[in-house]
Order: sequence, then C-alpha cells, then structure tokens
Amino acid sequence: MAETPVLFLDGGLGTTLEDRYKVSFTEAMPLWSSHLLLSDHGRETLSSCQRDFADVPVDILLTATYQVSREGFERTQTDAYPLGVDAADIPGYLDVAVATVEQVKQPKTKIALSLGPYGAAMTPSQEYTAQYDDDHNSIDKLHKWHADRMSLFTSVPRLGSRIDFIAFETVPRLDEILAIRRLTTTLLMSQSADAAAPDALKRIPYWISCVYPGGARALPDGSSISQAIRGLLSLEYSKDPPWGIGINCTKIAELPNLVREYEMGVRLLEEDNQLRSWPSLLLYPDGTNGEVYDTTTKTWRMPIGLTETSQESSWEQQLADIVIQARNRGCWRSIIVGGCCKATPMDISRLRA
Repeated sequence: MAETPVLFLDGGLGTTLEDRYKVSFTEAMPLWSSHLLLSDHGRETLSSCQRDFADVPVDILLTATYQVSREGFERTQTDAYPLGVDAADIPGYLDVAVATVEQVKQPKTKIALSLGPYGAAMTPSQEYTAQYDDDHNSIDKLHKWHADRMSLFTSVPRLGSRIDFIAFETVPRLDEILAIRRLTTTLLMSQSADAAAPDALKRIPYWISCVYPGGARALPDGSSISQAIRGLLSLEYSKDPPWGIGINCTKIAELPNLVREYEMGVRLLEEDNQLRSWPSLLLYPDGTNGEVYDTTTKTWRMPIGLTETSQESSWEQQLADIVIQARNRGCWRSIIVGGCCKATPMDISRLRA
C-alpha cells in the first residue's frame, strides 16, 4: 500500500501580522487581515507576511479573505470610505487578495481561498461559541449568508483558474456544515439557477474544517463528532462531498483523540454505504502551548493551573507525531498539516523539517 502523502499548509496569518509586523487589530477593523488590502502600506505588509510562509516553503497557501463578508466591508470606515467600503469596489480588493498570494508563492504552491464561518463576521467573533443571532440560526438562513458572501467573489477576474481549493474554515455548527454542503452542491452543478454560483468556481475541490474548543468532544453547538462527520461527508446531503475534512483553531493536545474519532465516524459512513471514498485530512491546530484567546480582551492567556513548561514536547514534535500516526494507519487520501492562531513561519518550517 502506498504511503499517505503529507502536504504542508501555512500558519496563523492574523497573529503573525500582530506579533511580527506589529499590526494592531481593533473593533474598527472587522475585516481583520483583509483590512490590509485597503491601503498601499497594508498590502505591502500583508505581502511580506504571506511571503514569510511561502518561503518555508508550504504546499498550500491561504488567501487573506477569512473574515470577508458584505457586512464587514459595510462596517469598515477609512479616510477613503467614511461611510463604509463601496460595494462596487469589493471585488477589486478580493482580486488583490488572490494576486498577493500569486506573487509571493513558490512555483508549485497551490492556493486555497480562505472563507471563515458566519461567526467570524460577528463582533466579537463567535467561532468558538457558535452563538449566532436569530437571523443566522438555521440551515436556510446560513445558506443564504454563505451564498451572498460567495457572490462577492463572482466578479474577481479568472478566479476559477487562479485558485486550487476553497477552504471553509473553523465551522462551529452542524447546521452551518449542512448549509455549506448545500452551497457547494449549487457551485458544483453543471447548470445552476443560483445567481451566487459563479461558473468560475465549478469543480474546484473544497474542504470544511471544524473547531473543537475547550477540550470538548463536540462542536461548539453541542453536535457530536459522529454527527459532524455525517454532516461533512454523507451522500444523503450531497453527491459532491468535500475533497477534505479537518480540524483547525483547536488545541494541539486535543488532536490525537479527535483524529481517532474522525476515523471512526468515517468508517461508520463507509459501513452505511454513505461514503464514496475517504477524503483528505486537514490538521492545523493553534500554534500555542496551551494559551487561549479571550474574545473580550483580545489577548492570549494561559489558563489557571497550566504553564508552558508543563508541555512535554514542542508544538511541532507533537503535531508531527500525530500526523505520522495517522499516516501509518493509512486510511486518508492525503494529510495536509499546518497551523492556525499563533503558528509562525518558523513553527511551520520546524514542522516541515
């Protein structure tokens, strides 16, 4: 049996911009890293930061579009846009986000269009809590929001030939998983009546990555891992399952058990004839040694009773061991590994080594 391929993803863009480039994100910057697309200086900083990851090198580089949303642009006020960014100008900035990665990547590096959940567009963000407002608390409502957000990309020139993957990241709710599955069905259909399904994005592989904060063995909305896996992959929801499923923005100590439970969930689908083939596995945990992010104070802090010195081995060694064990079990199509919040270019370089 051939050995499972391992590919490398980048790390925490926003936190690297903060820690290495001294970018200060505030409530006035709801687009987070995408805010840098709005100015010449910001674009230069963003390009430099993404080049740091590209030079590792990585096999897949994510675009700075995770927090993009229509309402995020509307709430962004600058000297050029005192009343919010004009809707007509949004595609131009998204074009710059893709072009930035194109300019800094290595020749063989693939590009993934980064798309966060609805919770990433909320203020404060709610990826970890899954506490969405009443206008976004069902499959239908979340499908509408995701379709509208995807429509922002329809005018980006030649987008379908410039990106290799679409990455739906940090998804905290089962109904949002199912909303994304519905959206990707319309995107992948050869003929679609959905105005938000651009021809340019048909047949592009996509992945959905979920978050498991606080040591929970469930999604933040309370859905079990087996429910999440069924939502992610079952053919009962769509005949076009994702190319990959994953775990991101989660503490590295949680990964060994989570990966095992992912594998058990996929095997159950296989036994139930609800699986066409095993997907790829994506693992990009937080690059911390136990610190957690406080969305109120916007700072990283060590939980009471835990110290950095209590960790038995380095972040990259822990993650490498997890990947090697999963690869040795030989069930995944491929394994894509990188980092999320606080994972630096040096962390990814050491991981690759």
